[in-house]
Amino acid sequence: MKKILLVDDEESIQLLYREELEEEGYEIHSALTGEEALAKLDIVKPDLIILDINMPGMNGIEALRRIKEINPAIPVILCSAYQEFKQDLASWASEEYIVKSADLSELKQAVKKYLA
Repeated sequence: MKKILLVDDEESIQLLYREELEEEGYEIHSALTGEEALAKLDIVKPDLIILDINMPGMNGIEALRRIKEINPAIPVILCSAYQEFKQDLASWASEEYIVKSADLSELKQAVKKYLA
């Protein structure tokens, strides 16, 4: 079973994504902060990371940079409520940038693409 590390400080998003992605057959591990995500990298050994940008403490852009330094092979999907971060050059290190929506089809499609 492919493992996804879901990094988002909003518990409602965590619950929604977990439910939807577990239905797709993935094993979901959660982190509420960038720091927690980095601490879990070696323990979980995720096949993919879904990463929010706007979080307290270390933001998703900084977490992305650190994740790619540790293991550049892990695909990272940035998932943010804010469209404007898409223009940030630092976000280009991610494999995908998805704007959060109630419709998770774009996110599921991206996950499937990188875990196929």
